[in-house]
Amino acid sequence: MAKKGKGTGFQSAAGLIRYFEEEKSKGPKLDPKLVAYMAVLFAIVVVLARYFWPT
Repeated sequence: MAKKGKGTGFQSAAGLIRYFEEEKSKGPKLDPKLVAYMAVLFAIVVVLARYFWPT
């Protein structure tokens, strides 16, 4: 029974390593500060839109 438990840890770790290596190579590289500034700007636009076009 002990032999079955030894091989499972390596296989699952190898899958995670492969997943993270693929994730690093795809997508745009954005600075976290830029994302925060964009969120604040979007919130300001929404508030101004509600002010100028009330429903």
